[in-house]
Amino acid sequence: MATKEHTRIAVPGLNGRRTRSHDLPDQRLWRSAPANVAKLLRPGLGQVAHQVIDEITARIPEYARPADTNYIKAIRLAVDEALRQFVDRIENPNAPWEPDVFRTIGRGEANEGRNLDPLQTAMRLGARVAWRRLTEQSEHLGLTPQHLYDLGEAIFVYLDQLADAAAEGFEEARVRAAGEIERRRHRLMDLLLSQPAASPDAIVDLAKTAGWRLPRTVAGVALEEHPGGYRPPSLPPDVLVGLDRPGPCLIVPDPDGPGQAQTLEKGLRGWKAAVGPAVPLAAAATSLRWAREALDLHRRGVLTEQRGLLRCSDHMATLIVFKDEELVTALTKVRLAPLAHLRPSQQDRLAETLLAWLRHGRGAGEVAARLHVHPQTVRYRLRQLEELYGDQLSDPDVRFELEIVLRARQSAAAGTA
Repeated sequence: MATKEHTRIAVPGLNGRRTRSHDLPDQRLWRSAPANVAKLLRPGLGQVAHQVIDEITARIPEYARPADTNYIKAIRLAVDEALRQFVDRIENPNAPWEPDVFRTIGRGEANEGRNLDPLQTAMRLGARVAWRRLTEQSEHLGLTPQHLYDLGEAIFVYLDQLADAAAEGFEEARVRAAGEIERRRHRLMDLLLSQPAASPDAIVDLAKTAGWRLPRTVAGVALEEHPGGYRPPSLPPDVLVGLDRPGPCLIVPDPDGPGQAQTLEKGLRGWKAAVGPAVPLAAAATSLRWAREALDLHRRGVLTEQRGLLRCSDHMATLIVFKDEELVTALTKVRLAPLAHLRPSQQDRLAETLLAWLRHGRGAGEVAARLHVHPQTVRYRLRQLEELYGDQLSDPDVRFELEIVLRARQSAAAGTA
């Protein structure tokens, strides 16, 4: 970031006096010259301006645009204005300082995508040409060595003023541009998450003006709200951030790309977040919806993640089961009806055994190992289940539905534990 301190122009051999923006240099410097010097200098300002422009365009590649007449006119305006105000100050040390032109120049540098180095170089070159002109004409102008010394110092103190004004304009443009980019990215996020989906052409156009490269896939990330506030996440610039949305969220481009998982984990340290599945750009809203559902299940205790981010891809079966809880509840009443007359503790033991049997095979030894009970206990429970369910356990559709409701029962029990 450019600052006024950065734009100071060092001048070896002078006394190091510095001014703050808008402060007049020591008026003694201006009053030291003979009163008629300004009148003698004015007729030659046009020639000096030509020499300065020739020097700048010849030696600074960024300003060498001979075919761009508008750009040459802008340089001419800046040089003419700098010379005019300098001579006005010699003629009247109390003349007001008019920085607007030089703020505009600073804004132009920012809009051109440059830093202030070329402008500082141009100022130094212009000062050399002006100083050379003064020394060549010193006898004609009636200037003593002391006059020359004071005027030389005034030139470079004046350059500090020009540099300060340019730095102010530069920073204003940078802040404005950053704010505009941020607004466009917020609008882009709105388009990506809109339902129904925005037109691809609108997204392409806005992404271009927002400086956002269109990815092949994206993932929505749901963030848990914290009234007390966490520090903003530290994420790469290509991640779209919506902390001020009703549900704080991110859109992460190419989430399965090299190093993306680690970058996201590091950037969201201290946040509780759920990452949706990677989807095509047009389905960004769907990915975020799944992430929000996962985060909600986490709040309820259904999904647990000991460390790091909650990733939908690790819990897809649970997310599907809980997608329509009313339907799962209705199915549960049907499939667990044979257990309904038992005591709750009996229901829990038999449901646990049945789920282990469905998931891990029909051998009593394997089920016993999973449940950490004796195989004989498992055989007893399985005989009870056969008596309760009869031939239903031979039906693959019934077994599939039983596993769905038993998994949902187990997850719900974990959430209320």
